[in-house]
Amino acid sequence: MTGLASMFRADRASGSSGRVGAVGLILLAGLTALALFPEQLAPYDPSELVGRPLEPPSAEFLLGTNDIGQDLLSELIAGARVSLTTALIVAAVSLVVGVLVGVVSGYVRGIVQEALLRLIDLTLVVPFLPLVILLSAYLGPGQRNVILVLSLVLWAAPARFIRSRVLSLAAAPYVEAAVALGADPVRIMLKHIWPGVRTLALVQFILVASTSILAEASLSFLGLGDPSTKSWGTMLFFARASGAFLSEAWRWWVLPTGIMITLSVLCLVLLGYGLEKRFEPGLQR
Repeated sequence: MTGLASMFRADRASGSSGRVGAVGLILLAGLTALALFPEQLAPYDPSELVGRPLEPPSAEFLLGTNDIGQDLLSELIAGARVSLTTALIVAAVSLVVGVLVGVVSGYVRGIVQEALLRLIDLTLVVPFLPLVILLSAYLGPGQRNVILVLSLVLWAAPARFIRSRVLSLAAAPYVEAAVALGADPVRIMLKHIWPGVRTLALVQFILVASTSILAEASLSFLGLGDPSTKSWGTMLFFARASGAFLSEAWRWWVLPTGIMITLSVLCLVLLGYGLEKRFEPGLQR
């Protein structure tokens, strides 16, 4: 994160892209602090019954309490760890698969390329939300199943973008020279193709993480997550189950949770936008 900060400081003179990326980085740093130090930042144990049910916000409970008397601010802080960790794991797995499929399908010709292209198309052609709901319902609720389902679906978009970049790199003179000299295809992909897609892979990692936060919250809200974990999605699930959406409790239970989800997605999108503009000179205009 320090390296990203120095990069955006150096890029600030280039225009709005550096400022946008810096805003995203600042927001991400705040969310990361919540995820890393929830015990130190939360006023109460999020699993402890500390007040009366559905107490409105007060000096003692800044965001009030839920239907069983747990402090909602502590739950919100603890939920940052689960939601962000899930998003990072999904983004990492999806990126590894996406890079492998994108590089191989963009450079290798023949039946391997055709098979990988059909797999990408098949994954992308099915509507995202119905697909993940169907897979989650089949596998059953649980945080591991949520990570598995999202990883099975979200790898295809990075693979498609990376493959497009690989196709242009494969026609570069230095790659053609390496082929003419008899270099091994694996060596070409590692030494000549991969350096050209690293920055694009970083941007895709950030964008997949932002999508994962929304998807995990949606699945948990529908009851397909792990209700025993404290995530932003499970907070919305219990708010719906207890009728908070139909009472005044939505103001201190649902609204802050929605704001945190929105901020986390926003900071990642801004960071990805800043990185993309930084590393893609053609987008500066």
